[in-house]
Amino acid sequence: MLIYRREWRQNWKALLIWALILSGLNALQLSVYPQMAEQQESLDALLQSIPETIANVFHIGELDFSTIIGFYAIECYLILTLFGSIYAANLAAQIVAKEESEKTIEFLLSKPVTRRRVLTEKGLLVLTNILLFNLIISLINLLVMTLLNETPDAETFLLISVGPLLLHLTFAAVTFFLSVILSKGRMLISLSAGLVLLTYFLSVMSDLTDKLEWLKYVSPFAYVDPAGIILDHEIKPLYLLIMLTVIVLSLGAAYAIYNKKDITV
Repeated sequence: MLIYRREWRQNWKALLIWALILSGLNALQLSVYPQMAEQQESLDALLQSIPETIANVFHIGELDFSTIIGFYAIECYLILTLFGSIYAANLAAQIVAKEESEKTIEFLLSKPVTRRRVLTEKGLLVLTNILLFNLIISLINLLVMTLLNETPDAETFLLISVGPLLLHLTFAAVTFFLSVILSKGRMLISLSAGLVLLTYFLSVMSDLTDKLEWLKYVSPFAYVDPAGIILDHEIKPLYLLIMLTVIVLSLGAAYAIYNKKDITV
């Protein structure tokens, strides 16, 4: 596991920084919940004045703003899904491609390691970091809610925590595949961030009008929609199947292509 350990040493600081920053933003948002709950009547009047299109995008009419989970879904969930996806996509995008862009691939492959092992250890590092990233943030979220004397429903909190994890793994798998077929590290980072932002934009568009509702099927953000998870108490099996299929196909294609790739520096 030499490759895994090397990647861990190079990436653990970024993991910690990203996790603590997003946790801090979520904690800051959650900290105002008690004051918001005390002013529920005036808050309801304010929410009713919000244009319907904007309310649809943030699911304001569907979720109960007076509960800690509803407040979290409206105020905090986007931070974790959007910026967490950018972190996961960027991590996976550069993990393989950097070896070619930094001219270290020949040295790496001169060692007694197979290409399959290179991908496996790098992929395990991406998986480890994404799991730890989501675990740290979820635990801090739970801690903050507990300190506010607002204990969320265990099942709902688990689902609202698993949703972003699946989203991050989906983006990571796609950009991991892209890192195999492309070798420009900097270009891949821009491409991965662009992919996340594009699919988020498609998700927003699908909420604006019924005519564009079909766009939700091409945006992973719609698969882990917080309103659907909280109201239905599940991640829809179809969306779960799509994400798992994308992950499996992306990883399978990455291995197939990398084993036969003509690597040049």
